Amino acid sequence: MTEAALNVLSFLFLGFFLGMRHATDADHVVAIATIVSRERSVVGSALIGAAWGVGHTVTVMAVGAAIIVFGVVIPPRLGMSMEFAVGIMLVLLGVLTLTGSRADGAAHAHVPDVHDHLHAHGDYLHRHLHGHGPGAHGHADEQTPLARLDCGFGRIALYGWLRPFVVGLVHGLAGSAAVALMILSVIRETVAALGYLLLFGLGTIVGMMLITLILSAPFTFTAVNLPKFNWRLRVASGLVSFAFGVVLIYGIGFAEGGLFTDAPIWEPH
Repeated sequence: MTEAALNVLSFLFLGFFLGMRHATDADHVVAIATIVSRERSVVGSALIGAAWGVGHTVTVMAVGAAIIVFGVVIPPRLGMSMEFAVGIMLVLLGVLTLTGSRADGAAHAHVPDVHDHLHAHGDYLHRHLHGHGPGAHGHADEQTPLARLDCGFGRIALYGWLRPFVVGLVHGLAGSAAVALMILSVIRETVAALGYLLLFGLGTIVGMMLITLILSAPFTFTAVNLPKFNWRLRVASGLVSFAFGVVLIYGIGFAEGGLFTDAPIWEPH
């Protein structure tokens, strides 16, 4: 094997480990922690991480291939818009988590003998804090959130992975240009550069699965043994996601050289 081939092979393996490192970026961890905060299964959490990683890889491959193969140039305002979308998504994740936690916390605070387990309203299967005494259920049967969607698609296995997949897609948009530009500065061969992107994506999937396994452990344990503390953890994850999203929105959109200024300055990172 020639020295050039060894260098390319080494760089490809480096892409895999850099993908694992990429999964630990703060905005990625915050987003996935918010998603797995209501997960009750460690295995389910790992699959959520895999779905996020697949979504991220799809976008990185698509955008990166356009830059590497076709020489597409991303304007600064478009690049910043993709990163701005991550901030919006984190805010929405935080709001959804806090809204659900508020409802659960209200039921837990005012109604005795409440608990959390899987139960059904006809064919609508879900879980939330509730009791079996008068007025202790927490909501009327017809007031279940997203009931129509869950009833229509809840039996489809992929339905539960759709949200992390979409979140991964958005995060892939924010970082794909930087990854592709870094590759082009080192690897000039198209096939080798695309191979790097693929291994980078595989590393991201593996890394995010490991992260979700670690993050899900306290949520899974406290959901069964310490329901009040579990509620506090979910509130904390929602607040962190919301606050982190607001900081990103301000920094990318309104700070000096931001998206909504006259002369946006974009440095892919």
